[in-house]
Amino acid sequence: MKLKVCGMKYQDNIQTVATLLPDYLGFIFYEKSPRNFEGDIPKLPDSIKKTGVFVDASIEFIIKKVTQYNFKAIQLHGDETPEYCQNLDAKLLDHRKSIEIWKVFSIKDEFDFNRLKPYEGIVDYFLFDTKGKEKGGNGYTFNWSVLKNYSSTTPFILSGGIGLTEIKKIKEILKTDLPIHGIDVNSKFEIEPGLKNIKELKKFITTLK
Repeated sequence: MKLKVCGMKYQDNIQTVATLLPDYLGFIFYEKSPRNFEGDIPKLPDSIKKTGVFVDASIEFIIKKVTQYNFKAIQLHGDETPEYCQNLDAKLLDHRKSIEIWKVFSIKDEFDFNRLKPYEGIVDYFLFDTKGKEKGGNGYTFNWSVLKNYSSTTPFILSGGIGLTEIKKIKEILKTDLPIHGIDVNSKFEIEPGLKNIKELKKFITTLK
């Protein structure tokens, strides 16, 4: 199972989190977010996939950021259509870049998984986040029991309010045959938006293993 730490913002903090060797580090490009990223990303270990997070951005804007930061994954957190995802994938391939595309769906107490069907075979992973006031970083989990109705073979990432207190639930869900690709953490490990608590992240990684 993979781990992504999202909402990175500050150079020194990015470098310190990188020493924990998560599989993905997420950088948000959405001006309304308190974690909106600007500036340079320091050199990271080759094993870490830099991930750009976008909300209803133009394909041109995403291509520009991919070229600038050499992203290996793109997380789409808005109302992007299957056609948009297909066009983005084609544009990335035009630039000789084979990049993972993640499509986010927000869940609270229930969800119609039929909504995923048009995206099958187009995106690499689905990401399930908590439906709330913000586009991510709401700080609480959705009702994970809805996942028992997941019938797709497309692997997914579990996100939304995951912290130290969710470890037991994560271990339980990993015992199922659900195709979980990874866990995405953010706000529960923050000192302030964009600044991660290294001690708690380290404890989370160690305990989960």
